Amino acid sequence: MRHHSTAEFEAEARSVMDRLPAQFREPLADVVLRVEEFATAEQLEAFGMTDRFELTGLYEGVPLPERSQWDYEVMPPTITLFRQPLLEELMETKVSFAALIRHVVIHEAGHHFGLSDDDMHALEDSVRD
Repeated sequence: MRHHSTAEFEAEARSVMDRLPAQFREPLADVVLRVEEFATAEQLEAFGMTDRFELTGLYEGVPLPERSQWDYEVMPPTITLFRQPLLEELMETKVSFAALIRHVVIHEAGHHFGLSDDDMHALEDSVRD
């Protein structure tokens, strides 16, 4: 099994974001995309997790539907992909690298928009290769 580099994760995630419909792509322009090896202990704890392989992606920020004109964020919203848990999931599920990254990026971007799971699945279907 090939171990994709951080640069490959970033490139694939950006490709997914670039293929989103304009009404989603444009509001995501200010969202920071990061790739880390694992979630921090604090990130895991926030979700009641202890296994660092359990969290594959994370959206941090105030979702658009919850913002008001008076909100001011010190840090920009961020989507983080966790490389090692994703590599493990690739080995376990045998899905393609592109499909897994597409799924996680769209799921985390969906949190930015306050989308339901059904809406996230519909958006994912619209971005298929």
